Amino acid sequence: MSGADPRVPESTDATAQLASEGGYVALSTSVNGGEWRGMVPTTQSLLDFIRDTLGLTGTKRGCEWMVCGACTVLVDGEPTYSCNMLAADADARELLTIEGVSQDGNASALQAALVRNVGIQCGYCTPGQVMSAQAFLTSHEEWDERAARTWMRGNICRCGSYAGILAAMREVFECPSRRSTTAVDT
Repeated sequence: MSGADPRVPESTDATAQLASEGGYVALSTSVNGGEWRGMVPTTQSLLDFIRDTLGLTGTKRGCEWMVCGACTVLVDGEPTYSCNMLAADADARELLTIEGVSQDGNASALQAALVRNVGIQCGYCTPGQVMSAQAFLTSHEEWDERAARTWMRGNICRCGSYAGILAAMREVFECPSRRSTTAVDT
C-alpha cells in the first residue's frame, strides 16, 4: 500500500453538509449479504451503526483514531476503519463484518487457520485482523510476505500474535479454493 491508506474512508461533500446540519438521512446498504434500509443520524459513525443499530457487536471499538484497526470492516471489499466513516457514507455500498465471515456456526478457512497457527490470543483485535487479512487474500494473486506485513500494518495486536497471523494467511493463501469467506467444517 503506497500513498493514502485505503482503510481511511473519504467523506462525500453531501454527507459533510448533512452532518453539519444535524438530523437523519436515509440509508440503504447491504450488510453481510442482507439488505438494510432505514434512517440513521447524519453524525452516526459506521462503527456505531454496526454495533448499536444492527446489534452486530463483533466489530470492536478500539482507539477511535484510525490507529488500532479493531474496528476494521470491508466496504465494497476494501478494509475500512468503521470508527472514521459515517454510516451515511455506506449508502448503496456492500458491508461485510466479522459476523458475515462465518456461516451457520462454522469458521471460515482463515478463522480456522488462525486457531491452528495461534494467531489469536486475547481476541480483541481478531475481528479487525480477520477482515484485513481476508481483503488481502482476495486481492492478491501471489503470496508476498512483505506485502502482507505492509497490508496488515494498520491492525495492532497487543499480544504480539503477528507471526501466527501471517502463518495463517500464508496457509490459506496456498490453498486458493479456501481464500473466500466461505465457511469450512473445522
